[in-house]
Amino acid sequence: MLSDTKIKKAAKAERDYKLSDEKGLFLLVRKTGGKLWQMKYRFEGKEKLLSFGPYPDVSLAAARDARDAARRLLREGLDPSAEKKREAKAARLEEAHSFESVAREWHELNKGRWTDVHQADVIRSLERDVFPTLGKRQINDIEAHDVLDMLRKIEKRGSIETAKRIRQRISGVFLLAVSKRIARDNPAKDLNAALLPKPKAKKQPAVLDLAELRDLLTKSEQSGASPVTLLASRLLALTAVRPGVVRGARWEEFKDLEGEEPYWHIPAERMKLTLDRKDEQAFDHVVPLAPQAVDVINAVRRLTGRAELVFPGQRHAHIPLSENAIGYLYNRAGWHRRHVPHGWRAAFSTIMNERAKLAGIADDRAVIDLMLAHVPENKVESAYNRAEFMPRRREIACEWADLLLEGMLPAEDLLTVARRNS
Repeated sequence: MLSDTKIKKAAKAERDYKLSDEKGLFLLVRKTGGKLWQMKYRFEGKEKLLSFGPYPDVSLAAARDARDAARRLLREGLDPSAEKKREAKAARLEEAHSFESVAREWHELNKGRWTDVHQADVIRSLERDVFPTLGKRQINDIEAHDVLDMLRKIEKRGSIETAKRIRQRISGVFLLAVSKRIARDNPAKDLNAALLPKPKAKKQPAVLDLAELRDLLTKSEQSGASPVTLLASRLLALTAVRPGVVRGARWEEFKDLEGEEPYWHIPAERMKLTLDRKDEQAFDHVVPLAPQAVDVINAVRRLTGRAELVFPGQRHAHIPLSENAIGYLYNRAGWHRRHVPHGWRAAFSTIMNERAKLAGIADDRAVIDLMLAHVPENKVESAYNRAEFMPRRREIACEWADLLLEGMLPAEDLLTVARRNS
């Protein structure tokens, strides 16, 4: 019989050789120095070999246990090698039909319709919130209460909208599984009604007086913050898009900057839309750029033009500017709880609608709504209107920029503002 000491002392030789244990078990010592557990046995009159794995990954005790299990199969009239192959095949099938396996297949099939950013967001959400709980489960064994329990955990951390998005993604995975006949139904289909309702949005604090808005920009731009943050803040103020859209801006989105009609083409997947609209080009958002906005883009290009992102963070060029950077800028300048980055949308809407009312231009309300990317409930109407009123939208953008930046420093001067001591 073998012992661990004898096995460890077994050295490689010019040829492979065997060290026998008992009951058919032996250790094959290869000329390369590797050691492999094998068992010799007979089945239906034929001599056969069964391998149990390498030593020391498979210990002497484990090899003996595997040998004894194989001998039990022989006593039951079963071929251990055939059973090993059958179990391996069953394990492969089980893995192929796990929720994670089908989810990754679903992601692979659909990612061609998504941008790189959205692709990464989808798979990251599944890896973070779904796979740890449901990933290894057989997809046909997952029931509605399993999915709901997992979504409740997301809700408990306050991520109500995330829970709803993940339910939609899980539903898509099950639709694929049903089409492949590896799941009977879609347990996520009707769960939306069981989820917590989307919380009513809190009103964002916003300054609505034009003179005070100029003062906000002036003081924040004298605060010694990073030029990238200052320029991001100014572009946000000029365009009134959502702060996350500015932070994620990419150079290829800005078009015709040297022409007469420069614009910012924002893909639908980066807009605040329902999931079914994020994949449709009809819901891309086009922002006409005033000359002052073009100046901002040209200025920041000198700092970040070689990166993919227009406004990257300070540490990593591939990661957007912190979502808190502009807010902290306004807080330091004295507007804490008085004006937040999202407040530029309310300021733009209020001031420009008031001016339109005084000028008797009733149609401007609809134009301003389009500029803010407020999507009507009617899908056909909203897709059609995306291309409407562009000349007037450009006029309003230029009028807003002239009003807001009256007497302000040129954008290029923000590249050389004195930085505060850190």
